[in-house]
Amino acid sequence: MDIKSKSKYLFIIWVLLLAFGLSGLFSLLTNGSRYMQGNYFESDEYNSQMNQFIAMLNMYELYKMPKEEMKKQITVSDEEIEEHRMRYGNLGDQISNIGMQYEDQIQAAIDSGNKAAENVLTKERDGKIADITENFNSDEYVRSKIVKEKEKKVDEFFRDLEEYSREFNYLGQAYKYYLKDNSTGEVITNLSLSKNEESASDFLNKKDMYYVLDYAGLEKSYMFTGYNENFLPYNEVVEGILENQKDRDMTGKIGLSRHASEKHSAIMNYKDYQKGQKLFIGYLLASIAALIASSFLAKRKPATVFSSFEQLKPIYRRIPLDIRAVLLLVTGLFLLLFMTLVSEQFVYYHSNILASLLEMIISLVAAAALLAFGLIQLEFLSDYRKDWPRLKEELNDSLLVKSYHALRDAFIFKSIGFQLIILLGIVFMLGMLFVAALVEQGTLVVVLMAFTVAALPILIFLMRKAGYLNKIIKNTEELVKGNLAADIPVKGKSVFARHAENVNALRNTVKVSHKEQAKSERLKTELITNVSHDLRTPLTSIITYTELLKTPDLAPEDRDSYIEILDRKSKRLKVLIDDLFEATKMASGNIELNKEKVDLNQLLHQALAEHNEALNQSSLQLRVSQPEHPVYAFVDGQKLWRVFDNLIGNILKYALENTRIYISVKEDHNQAVLTFKNITKYELGDDLEELFERFKRGDQSRHTEGSGLGLAIAKSIIDLHDGTLDIEVDGDLFKVTVILGKLN
Repeated sequence: MDIKSKSKYLFIIWVLLLAFGLSGLFSLLTNGSRYMQGNYFESDEYNSQMNQFIAMLNMYELYKMPKEEMKKQITVSDEEIEEHRMRYGNLGDQISNIGMQYEDQIQAAIDSGNKAAENVLTKERDGKIADITENFNSDEYVRSKIVKEKEKKVDEFFRDLEEYSREFNYLGQAYKYYLKDNSTGEVITNLSLSKNEESASDFLNKKDMYYVLDYAGLEKSYMFTGYNENFLPYNEVVEGILENQKDRDMTGKIGLSRHASEKHSAIMNYKDYQKGQKLFIGYLLASIAALIASSFLAKRKPATVFSSFEQLKPIYRRIPLDIRAVLLLVTGLFLLLFMTLVSEQFVYYHSNILASLLEMIISLVAAAALLAFGLIQLEFLSDYRKDWPRLKEELNDSLLVKSYHALRDAFIFKSIGFQLIILLGIVFMLGMLFVAALVEQGTLVVVLMAFTVAALPILIFLMRKAGYLNKIIKNTEELVKGNLAADIPVKGKSVFARHAENVNALRNTVKVSHKEQAKSERLKTELITNVSHDLRTPLTSIITYTELLKTPDLAPEDRDSYIEILDRKSKRLKVLIDDLFEATKMASGNIELNKEKVDLNQLLHQALAEHNEALNQSSLQLRVSQPEHPVYAFVDGQKLWRVFDNLIGNILKYALENTRIYISVKEDHNQAVLTFKNITKYELGDDLEELFERFKRGDQSRHTEGSGLGLAIAKSIIDLHDGTLDIEVDGDLFKVTVILGKLN
């Protein structure tokens, strides 16, 4: 036998021993209170049967009373009279209730012309009213009615006594008693003793009794009629009568006789208890020995036992974690069940010992298998002690968490969640009606009506919603493919309608995105072309005139002319490169602002002063409008001066000759509004946004000296200041509006 096979056999033996040992401990918990108290005659079983016998002994022997005598002892208290009188309310209420009870019946008899029935009902009603009225007029009248009710109770009790007498006689075969009334000397016993024998009291102490109990004082604690089904049925009237008789000074003994039949229930219970107690103690000792043996075997058990089940771990981990927990719980519950069966089959044996032993072995094997299965699950779950992230991950993937998320998602739009609940509720009710129709054929018509009224409209409603949803899904698929078809019709205000609106909005966004993308591609091409052209033109001139300067016989005046051209073209190239670099920095946001308190009026004057000579040499007429007081803003003065410089420079380049230029500064609440207006010499297109693009000029022929980046740089600077720069064109009127936040 190899080591692996040997370890498996050791594991099986260990689990069997452990299961048997645990079943003994479980039996100690369940049966310990019954068998560990020592004496059977102190057990609840014996006390219950003894209580029953003493209660019957009180009724049949000690306090028995003839029926008529008991009826004479009936008493009625004033409280009982008042309770009987007011049981159904005051006199007015009771008369009114009786009248209402008979009103419909009497009216029906009158309508049918049945005079005899009318007279009978009227007489019956009047009789009841008279009886109720007499209740309130005479205490004796009520007393007599209560006495009759109690006499009926006494009659019922004596009928019950006849039925229970056989049980008393049967118990008397096992229980022997000798009782004496000390006040009268009366002896009550079921012993058969001759005059020459010893006294009954001594006789009850001999070895022919299993157990003897003194009666003195016990009768005070017993009721004459009991609530337990094994006692006499409870009778309040009889209990009250006999309670007054419970004053006899009785002494004596009651014992369980050894001469009773072995088949008598009292003797069988005693014998079974003794045998069960011996088996329980032996079973408990054997289970303790099994636990000790299993603990020694566990130390020798190879570690490869659980490792042989490693191949099952991937399959086990596919089960959701909460289902695994439930599986472990169910395993534990079934294990407890079979542990109970093992302990009960060992202690509560059958007459057939072999059959009991076979059942116990089967239950023990089943318990051991469940124990092994539970230990394997615990071994697999113990891996999480070293892998808490995996445990957290599998908790999130558990069926309970997924169900919670599914329920939560179903109510993201509450209308869908509530509609779903209502529809499921209606379907459930229809299902219940269908089941009722199968049980009761008469309800089939009700089911058909319910289907017509409820199920059919629901079916139509669901089909319409499903069709609408299919249209939305089909349209979305077309949108994914790039087919921008017509909008989805929006029907109603449901979640589906809102979804259709969202899909339509998405389609329009895609259209705009495509348009913007096409525009961006076009502008990108223009940018590359313009950059290439603007940079190549001065660069070509520089290269050309540099080559000319290399001519050996070049005249001094030509050399000076070429140098002057090279200087101008290189400066032009520097302007282009600097503007391009600055525009790139602006677009990327990679620039820092040094903000401070600046007077916009003064900053504008500085910018105009820089262009004063150019303005004087031009045919343009400048008109400036601004407040007399300073207009302060928290800005980067150098960057904002560049904005003014670019805007004024654009005006000088693109304004029509012999026209006026209007520049104004105004205050509007917490904002400063600067406006630059001029008449353009070139016709502008309709798309004003393109003027903000890099290398975009109002002069499409590109004859001017600008870089085409002025407006783009200006707008970027204003955006960095959280302001706005807008362009408006009205015919040839070109207007730029700059809005900045103003300091108060």
